[in-house]
Amino acid sequence: MSDQLSLMGFEAPPPAVPTDRLFFALQPSVAACAQITALGKALCETHGLHSKLIAPERLHITLHHLGDHAGLPADVVDAAGRAATRMASPPFEVVLDYAMSFRMRRDKAPFVLRSAEGQDGALMDFQRELGLAMAREGLGHSVDVRFTPHVTLTYAPRELPESPVEPLRWTVREFVLIHSLLGKTQHRVLGRWSLPDVNQA
Repeated sequence: MSDQLSLMGFEAPPPAVPTDRLFFALQPSVAACAQITALGKALCETHGLHSKLIAPERLHITLHHLGDHAGLPADVVDAAGRAATRMASPPFEVVLDYAMSFRMRRDKAPFVLRSAEGQDGALMDFQRELGLAMAREGLGHSVDVRFTPHVTLTYAPRELPESPVEPLRWTVREFVLIHSLLGKTQHRVLGRWSLPDVNQA
C-alpha cells in the first residue's frame, strides 16, 4: 500500500517512535533492594567496573513485556489489569545466588543476579499462570514463553564470568504493572496486586 501511495504522489507517514514501555514485574523488598545494591557495588569493585548501578527503586524481575508504544495504550493497560485480577497465587520466595553476564548488546552486557537452581518452582509457575491470564484477556501475543528470571545490576562494557554469591532471598507478596518512560530511566507503577496469604485467611 505504501508503494502505491508513493506512486500516487503521497508519502506514508514515518512510524511513530516508541516512548512508553509496559511490563509486569516483581519488585524486591526494601531490605532485598539494599542487599542487592550493596552486592552490586562489591561485585563492581571486584571486577574493576565503573558502570552505574541500577537505582534501587528500579530493581525488578520482568515477568512479561507488554510492548513498546508511542504513548500509553489505554486498551493494553485495561487488559493487563483484568489479567492481573485473575491471579490467586499465594506468596512465594525468590532466591538469587549467582552473578553472570548476558551477551553483549551493542557495546554493553547486562550484568545480572540469577538463581543457580533456575527457579523451577513457584516463580516459574507464577509467570506461566500470569501468561495464561494475559492470553484470556487478548494479550497472548505479549506472553514471554522464554522466561529467564533475573535482576539486572548494571550494564557493563564487557562480559563477566559467572560467580556464586551469598544467597539473597525475599518473599514475593505482590506484583506490579510498570510504565517505563523510554530514555528517561523512569518507572511508574500503574497497578499493584497483592498475593493472598492462605495462612492468614
